[in-house]
Amino acid sequence: MTYDFYSDTKTKPTAEMRRAVLDCVVGDEQQNEDPTTTDLCSRVASLLGKEAAVFLPSGTMCNEIAINVHTDPGDEIICERSSHIINFETGGPAAISSVMISAIDGDHGRFEPEQLREAVRPSSRHAPTSALVCVEQTANMGGGAVWAPEKLQAVAAEATAAGLKAHMDGARLMNAVVKSGIAAPTHTNGFDSVWIDFTKGLGAPVGAVLAGSEEFIAKAWRVKQRLGGAMRQSGIVASMCIYALDHHVDRLAEDHALASDLGARISDMTLVERVLPVETNIVIFDLADAAPSAAQLVTKLEADGLVVGKFGERRLRIVTHLDVNPIAGDHLIDRLSHYIDA
Repeated sequence: MTYDFYSDTKTKPTAEMRRAVLDCVVGDEQQNEDPTTTDLCSRVASLLGKEAAVFLPSGTMCNEIAINVHTDPGDEIICERSSHIINFETGGPAAISSVMISAIDGDHGRFEPEQLREAVRPSSRHAPTSALVCVEQTANMGGGAVWAPEKLQAVAAEATAAGLKAHMDGARLMNAVVKSGIAAPTHTNGFDSVWIDFTKGLGAPVGAVLAGSEEFIAKAWRVKQRLGGAMRQSGIVASMCIYALDHHVDRLAEDHALASDLGARISDMTLVERVLPVETNIVIFDLADAAPSAAQLVTKLEADGLVVGKFGERRLRIVTHLDVNPIAGDHLIDRLSHYIDA
């Protein structure tokens, strides 16, 4: 048996989630005739405190559509250096929207309002126009770090004061909501657009929902159509997203507890240099020089039926989700101890 800790995107829909498809009502999504998709979008808009929402195939498409709507060619967007938009979307902002990116060096994926203020360019015909700031909640490569809602609101207020739009990559926003115990609208207040992903900790196979004002969503729909993201009987997958909302949000706390336990046990291993603070379901750690390389350790673990992620020469990432349990965690720790706890 293989235990896959590479990412929470590796989750497979549960039998109950699959059964939810059998009774869903479907229609042509492009004609606004799919009631299941309409229901999902309405629920997510309400959940996030926004006027409207649109169902999309992926979170990357949510980010790229938001960037396209909020900017003009030649503009500049501001992101934290480790963000998904910079590192994992194949240059989408440049290729799709013809915008530049200014990278802020933050703290585990987060930055200060003052850093945003310093990054905004003064008006000049020689420079790009600062148009959009993007934040990531939680911060994936920051070890699943949670932005405090008051910090998010301060960043959004700074953006508004500078004439910028504010966008939240909320792929794991519900992890932050469960961890903090603070409702989603408090996190998203002041942001012009935000989305949540259903294919990570929530366990659905397809789908993300982008939310904002009615005007923003009307424009987002146009870009969705242009990029080929419009669907037909999308209720087939939207029904599984609805199931996830009803059954898989509160259980994210189990993932957090397992990740916390794994992080604590890994930090005690002899050949581990450091473990990033574990706040939600992501454990990122660096191997000491005397340890095998990250690539070598990944190969050894694969032979033991364990999959983890390599994110640098000596950096590994472990992500907990509904398809790995404490038994899987114990097996992972046992094999890691064999290789890096000399």
